[in-house]
Amino acid sequence: MRKLQYAFMALAALFMASPAFAQSPGGSAAPSWVPIGAGIGMAIASGLCGLGQGRATASATEALARNPGARAGILTMLLLGLAFMESLALFTLLIVFAVVK
Repeated sequence: MRKLQYAFMALAALFMASPAFAQSPGGSAAPSWVPIGAGIGMAIASGLCGLGQGRATASATEALARNPGARAGILTMLLLGLAFMESLALFTLLIVFAVVK
């Protein structure tokens, strides 16, 4: 509980300090937050993709241990599911490259 309190205190300090960084000399435009948001989005997509692939692989392994005779069907569905999960992460990467200039 103490660590969570310190984390919230650090976030509060960062949010209070943000107006000081908002001032830009010479009247130039403020920095863009798009690359940071895209990086966070890619991190979330990749992390959840990895979690999903781990759970799918664990379930397929458990299913093979219970019924080795259904290996062909389980392997086909596993590979199809893993390909779809990986394609979601790749689509997110393409969107990140398209948005961040």
